[in-house]
Amino acid sequence: RIVDTGTIEADQTINYTLRIWIDYDATTEEASGKTFKGKLRIEAKQSKGKPLAEVLLADSANNINTSDSEQTFITGENPNNYVWYSGKLWRAVSIDTSDNSVKLVTEWDISAIAFGCDSTAFEGSNVKEWLNDESVDGFLYNLRDPENFIKMDSEWNATMMTTTDKPPKTTMVTSPVGLLNLYEYTMSYNGTTVSNGYLNNGLYWWTLTPYNEDILYRVSYDGSTSNYTYDNNLGFRPAINLKPEIRVASGSGTKDNPYRLEGDNDTDLSGTLLNTRYSGEYIRFGTGENNLYRIVSHESSGLTKITNAEPLKNDGSFVTIYFGDDNVFSSSNTIGTFLNNDYLNPSNGYLTSDQVNMIEDNTTWYLGRIETRNSYKLAKYTDTNMSEYATSTNAKVGLLRYGELMSSQFERYALKGESTSSGLTRYYWLLTKGAGSEYINRVSDNGSSGPGYTNNQGPLGIKISLNLKSDVIITGGNGTKNDPFTLK
Repeated sequence: RIVDTGTIEADQTINYTLRIWIDYDATTEEASGKTFKGKLRIEAKQSKGKPLAEVLLADSANNINTSDSEQTFITGENPNNYVWYSGKLWRAVSIDTSDNSVKLVTEWDISAIAFGCDSTAFEGSNVKEWLNDESVDGFLYNLRDPENFIKMDSEWNATMMTTTDKPPKTTMVTSPVGLLNLYEYTMSYNGTTVSNGYLNNGLYWWTLTPYNEDILYRVSYDGSTSNYTYDNNLGFRPAINLKPEIRVASGSGTKDNPYRLEGDNDTDLSGTLLNTRYSGEYIRFGTGENNLYRIVSHESSGLTKITNAEPLKNDGSFVTIYFGDDNVFSSSNTIGTFLNNDYLNPSNGYLTSDQVNMIEDNTTWYLGRIETRNSYKLAKYTDTNMSEYATSTNAKVGLLRYGELMSSQFERYALKGESTSSGLTRYYWLLTKGAGSEYINRVSDNGSSGPGYTNNQGPLGIKISLNLKSDVIITGGNGTKNDPFTLK
């Protein structure tokens, strides 16, 4: 039984007393003349690094902006503010002046859904529910020890605005995970152009700020902001506030050497089961140009769902395929046949025989339907007022669902300063049916998604999804993109 947790400072002393009770019904023979012993075990580690806020503020490359009395902003084109936490690359945006907590936002879009069902309000929206979802395949559930790392009572300013000025605290929402508002985004490129700001990731994504009851601000692939209705499907970048006591264990804050945090900087993981690791971590799986995958979740007990880090390629070009005339995924429709035959055949060069044997033979794939404004949960969970939302099929290999973790792009649609496609991304199919019997959901090359695509509008790219068996172990690596896990 854990009786206490916390931090002890250098000059601090804590006294503990361990009391032992003898059972009331113990007889004289059982209890007299005996020596009773108990143990109080202290598990401790010494912090070596400095608090993250202190490290960020001391780096001259970070263009610190102190014009706001409540948040000290990191600004510019490429500051040293990359942080690796819980399998994902983040950017440090600001430091709260009241407690030195650090606001982070993911470098890339993690998923893409409609912001809300009936308004632009963050409270009650699809996005707020997704970000704070504590189900087995939810975002918050899949963060590493969130109670120890992030401020669970964080406040998010979702006040309606028609300018980029600092918003009044009219609409404040409390939740562990949120989004950046328009003001916080515009402060990030202070001192440089909007297209060159460090938060321009070359994709579309939602901000937290409503323009009115029907329209929110979004960030476009070129870094500019514009208005978009809440029922459209855009990518989004989760934001969190790290506790002020979180310290840096290693790293320099660059993209190739991001800050690693104490408590999330595992080094020797050889022999560790893969199913104990975290959503977003990279693994070496597949062959050649298709040898990098990421953990999605562990929604099936003991198994590890993974997806390729980018859509499947062949000789440098994205592989494309039609979904299938019936618009319903199965192991025998067009795309299902490719995934469960051609992809699994080692002679085709996508996998080795050993890797094929690591894959769980029979996974349930949920074939829900997502129409305009519908909750992302209808891709998997039953809604008793609607039909065809809880159907499923079984196969060895499948696709990601609408709104699932890791179901949006991770590379740039457009490079900084450019307004055309960079060729780094590709439209790809999702598993989830769309509006009407002929439509299928897909993710676009700019990070958005949509329910209105048909088979004959293909072919599209392939973002594979599969479960690795419960006995797959890590043999090396630390789970980052530069040092992915190796497996057996």
